[in-house]
Amino acid sequence: MSNSNLRRKLRALPDFAENLPGFDPEQAPEDPAELFLAWLDEALAAGAPQPHAFSLATADAAGNLSSRMLILKNLDGDGWHFATSRASRKGRELEENPRAAMNFYWHGLGRQVRVAGNVVLLSAEASARDWAERPAADGSENPDWQLYALTPREVEFWQADPGRRHIRHRYVL
Repeated sequence: MSNSNLRRKLRALPDFAENLPGFDPEQAPEDPAELFLAWLDEALAAGAPQPHAFSLATADAAGNLSSRMLILKNLDGDGWHFATSRASRKGRELEENPRAAMNFYWHGLGRQVRVAGNVVLLSAEASARDWAERPAADGSENPDWQLYALTPREVEFWQADPGRRHIRHRYVL
């Protein structure tokens, strides 16, 4: 397939549904976590597949980027929780460069939420509890398993509009 054929093929694909929810940033709460939880509830109600899944972007000490899909574990005063092995690529990158960005995407609603900030390690006890609560938990221990919290410095909510008048609402913390 030539580049021009691919470009035409990609341009012909629909971007978003016509009946997307509205969003008025003037009505947004002061706390971005509150708005995120409301949008998550709406994604659940709409039957969005894996609404707790997000792309996590990290970089090593040299600034080489990588991203992968993870599952949100919790959201509390410590931040937005996720877990991985400290021995994994993302674990090593977070050790070298403890900053990351999350991106949640709910296609059917035309919504994205981007969260960027510093990442901290949560306690060994919380990490062990998270490992034990995994769906495939077999009672074994994993001393490399680490629960992290991303403390946001920025949270951006993005609502698509079929007329291409997309709405962005950004919190800088």
